[in-house]
Amino acid sequence: MTFRPKLIRWTFADGPMAGTHFEHSFDDDGSVTWTILDGPYKGASKREKSCSVVSVNEKTAAISYLAASGHTLTVVLSLADGRAVGFASNEKEWQVTSGTFEVVA
Repeated sequence: MTFRPKLIRWTFADGPMAGTHFEHSFDDDGSVTWTILDGPYKGASKREKSCSVVSVNEKTAAISYLAASGHTLTVVLSLADGRAVGFASNEKEWQVTSGTFEVVA
């Protein structure tokens, strides 16, 4: 099985963006566009040039991208129960974050 989502929505329960809802749209050219759906940064959006989506097995996938801002997000998705565990970093900080997700398309 190859996990190839077009659109995922997720919410982190902890970490620097706790409680914020995101939408990530994956394009055929390997780019990803993220959009913040609520909170003080609502409407912020950016297309990042490259993103990797990897199927680990039929119940697990990993997504990672480096944003133009220098931030990196890597998220491991449990396809069986909708849980997400991620790592967010930049040149100064590294943080673990977790939450939930849904594949919309």
